[in-house]
Amino acid sequence: MFSSNECWRVSVLGVLVLSLGCNGLANGKWEIHDVNRPQPPIVTPGEYSVEPPSDAIILFDGSDFSNWQSREGDHVQWKLEEGQYMEVVDGTGDIITRDSFGDCQLYIEWAVPEKIEGHGQGRGNSGVFFMDRYEIQILDSYENETYPDGQAGSIYGQNPPLVNASRKPGQWQSFNIIWRGPVFDDNGQLVKPARITAFHNGVLIQDNFELTGPTRHKRRLPYQAHPDRLPIRLQEHEDSVRFRNVWIRELE
Repeated sequence: MFSSNECWRVSVLGVLVLSLGCNGLANGKWEIHDVNRPQPPIVTPGEYSVEPPSDAIILFDGSDFSNWQSREGDHVQWKLEEGQYMEVVDGTGDIITRDSFGDCQLYIEWAVPEKIEGHGQGRGNSGVFFMDRYEIQILDSYENETYPDGQAGSIYGQNPPLVNASRKPGQWQSFNIIWRGPVFDDNGQLVKPARITAFHNGVLIQDNFELTGPTRHKRRLPYQAHPDRLPIRLQEHEDSVRFRNVWIRELE
């Protein structure tokens, strides 16, 4: 049994912990999108491109949008440069895969606009969402400072990349990502959090990071039970980001 003084101390500690959680501290130290958080070191990536292995499902090879649809189930309105890439069109909305996926390896190449306009989050902004709710950020992070948990390769609002491996605007870049989705029990309670390992241009940027829940701007959301297979989503965030060579390997 606690004494009255011990109970008081425990109560105060509980309030303090709850307060820190409500303020969205990451690892007990940094606020969400904290501009005072140290910037990841800059590294120069080597040449890097990956051809799909024999067991890969090709999600986009430049020919058409047959594996994609709008979030409402309509046709994709993004630009298609046949045989080469697809390009975000402002105002047309995000797109999702027609099929759903669980644990997987996803490879995707992307390029932000060569012409530099805007700064921070307003420059080459997009994202890859697993299970339609967990985002790894796409951004022009070449000589473009922003909050570290929002730069290219970050788990948005949760974890900066280990390093900034960004290429110059207009150049093709790649993500090679290992995704392990969250596990829930029959009552909808979280058994195991989602985890992600990611390489940006061949450089390790996320090392088996455990997500705290869905990603969201300036909010730290708790996990809520959902199906173990959901679509991959690519974000339309006004900027004309391009994508090509998208493939996936199921790991189940």
